Amino acid sequence: MDNYQQRNFIIMWISNFLVAGSATMIMPFLSLYIETFGTYSGEFVQRWAGLVFGVTFVAALVMSPIWGRIADKYGYKPILVITGAGIALSIFLMGFTDTVYELFLLRLFMGIVTGFIPTSLAFISSQTSRDTAGKTLGTLQMGSVTGTLFGPVFGGLLADSVGFQYTFIFTALAIGTASLLVLIGVKEKKKEKKKDAHVYARGTVIQGILHHRLMINVMIISSLIQIGNFSIQPLLSLYVAELSAADEVAFLAGLTFSATGVGNLLFARRWGRIGDSVGYEKVLGLLLILACCFIIPQAFVTDLWQLIILRFLYGTAVGGMIPATTALMRREAPIEIQGEVMGYNTSFRFLGNIIGPIFGGFISGFIGISSVFLVTGSLFLIAFVFLWYTRRQPEQDFEDILLEQELLKE
Repeated sequence: MDNYQQRNFIIMWISNFLVAGSATMIMPFLSLYIETFGTYSGEFVQRWAGLVFGVTFVAALVMSPIWGRIADKYGYKPILVITGAGIALSIFLMGFTDTVYELFLLRLFMGIVTGFIPTSLAFISSQTSRDTAGKTLGTLQMGSVTGTLFGPVFGGLLADSVGFQYTFIFTALAIGTASLLVLIGVKEKKKEKKKDAHVYARGTVIQGILHHRLMINVMIISSLIQIGNFSIQPLLSLYVAELSAADEVAFLAGLTFSATGVGNLLFARRWGRIGDSVGYEKVLGLLLILACCFIIPQAFVTDLWQLIILRFLYGTAVGGMIPATTALMRREAPIEIQGEVMGYNTSFRFLGNIIGPIFGGFISGFIGISSVFLVTGSLFLIAFVFLWYTRRQPEQDFEDILLEQELLKE
């Protein structure tokens, strides 16, 4: 890396830590915050907590490719500043809401401007050589994972100490600081456009992705990864309560949840480095098999310590998946549309965030919580089969497919 690239990387690592940590600080008490607006039934609070939580991902799903396309045209730095400032503003205003409807609208706005961390991945990827993309993106992911680990704990402690309103304000200031760091410290070189570079229409890019076997399969896998992560999250405390007779269920559930993040944190960079050496498809295939092997036994544990160990091992596998998929996008997509392509990949991830809790709740309601682990494991196995089949097919050049789609439209 050049000096300016190294400085950019350090700033983005710190900024990702602040944004991920701060954004997750408010998650543990959203339902409790809704209860402060009035006297509501438990059913009302649970329903609106789900809507308030999910609307952000729905809006982000739609907006991610749009932010990516804008970043391809005007640069990543402006988008990082806009999304960071937008998230900070929405969270700041949440501290002054009086009704659940205002909170819902602010979470919707937050989803519209959500895109800081995916954009940072695309930005760092754009200035990283293909040979070291996995290791670099894995290291960058450690920033957001570290923030995600400490954010919920710190947010809960802060809410208990100073109240909800000041927690929202503090969170907004932290994210605003990240946006300011990018504005002042990040230096982005303008992309040197090739003389024969094409300007691809949005429809052409979508058709290109759909006709590129590896690209569309990797995006589906990105969605399946998030379904696997989010399907059990709302049910984890209930599962922990079944395994432990202790009174501190919330603490033990948080500890179990954090075990996945610790595994993710410790191995993300290592998997990225291995992917740089042996190929991202091979590493991604191995990680899907490992995730399947580590998640299925979680259905049969008899003690909490067994679940915590398996969640840690599961985290070591999942930790390498996002760097591997992002590095694949970096390798396959032309530089002119990398932001937009990664935006679509992010949309698939947000789709998984939406489907996961619904999927987990539906499965557990019919055949029990433990069955969620079995079904999720089978999804990872299916994803591996898709990837294996794709690798056996002839290689496709993404730019050739884009040009073919343009010719078909003429």
